[in-house]
Amino acid sequence: MNNKTVSNLGFIGVSLLIFTLIFGGLLIKNYYITNQFISESYAIDTKHGFFLRLLGYIPSGIIIALFCFLGEKYLDSKLVVKIGFYGIGIFYGLGTTVTGIFPCDSGCNKELLNISLSQIIHNIAALLMYLFVPFFIILIGLTIRKTRHWFSIQSVILGLFSSILVYLFGSDLLGKYVGLYQRIIEIIFALWIFLCSVEIKKRPY
Repeated sequence: MNNKTVSNLGFIGVSLLIFTLIFGGLLIKNYYITNQFISESYAIDTKHGFFLRLLGYIPSGIIIALFCFLGEKYLDSKLVVKIGFYGIGIFYGLGTTVTGIFPCDSGCNKELLNISLSQIIHNIAALLMYLFVPFFIILIGLTIRKTRHWFSIQSVILGLFSSILVYLFGSDLLGKYVGLYQRIIEIIFALWIFLCSVEIKKRPY
């Protein structure tokens, strides 16, 4: 698989993810993106949740994971970069897939009362995603600063910004802007994949 094909995986994965994220919110009446979790749009009891998971979140996560597992060699040969890519592939790509396979309870059970096994798995996957993905983005950015200076700067900025938003998101899960914080975090992750895809596509092989 050449660099252009791998690059296209990144473009396709994040495009499908963002489309599903936006479209899913539009399908539900009285759904507010500022204070409701993304997961509430495809929770176990939502009308179109099954199709959003099956056709959107699960395949987009798999595609993003494939992009990360195959794309690291086209960006830099350093072991640290490989670790970073595999970390993002596991925690962001496969993490997104896991949250789709195991949806949260009705309303995402924010009080965590009588929580189901599906939501426990869902919450753990989401927690690991938000804890580790910003770290790996920053790690990659710092490691490639001598070979890909501009993308290095972009990575560090996006990683730091997402870290701040993860803190704001996690510090008050019942807050009125929790949905907005989460969506910006997801957009930042997707933007990094997009920019990385552009970098990989520039390679001459």
